[in-house]
Amino acid sequence: MVDTNELQSLVEEVSARDFGRPFTDQAVFNGRLRTTGGRFFPRDMHLEFNTRMFAAVDQTTRVGIIRHELTHYHLYREHRGFKHGDRDFQIMLQQVGGLRYAPSLTPRTPTATLLYRCTRCGTEYPRRRHINTDRYVCSRCRGRLALVG
Repeated sequence: MVDTNELQSLVEEVSARDFGRPFTDQAVFNGRLRTTGGRFFPRDMHLEFNTRMFAAVDQTTRVGIIRHELTHYHLYREHRGFKHGDRDFQIMLQQVGGLRYAPSLTPRTPTATLLYRCTRCGTEYPRRRHINTDRYVCSRCRGRLALVG
């Protein structure tokens, strides 16, 4: 686990090494962040990072998250496009090797699917939600649908 002082020095080191520019503001942890790796605040120019994410990922991923936030930071300071959709942001992020998206902390489990089958022609309809078989019929032959599993 990285503490706040180590985070500050790591951000300053990555900024000097990968961007060739100093990071002169504050980098802190925010324990309330859930899905994002970090945030950049243009108003006071500080960076916040996800505490849980930094504890769960390896050093390479941490540096990728820091590069992403520093890309916002340095482009904003240069009065260039610093938002995700801006071309300047996408080009600089690719040049420094930052992460485009934060890694997911929870593994995605496939949602359970239901299978309906036509009683006349056998056409199968996988669905995530239950459907009213009295109201809906087969799109091929107008036969009745039955829940298989």
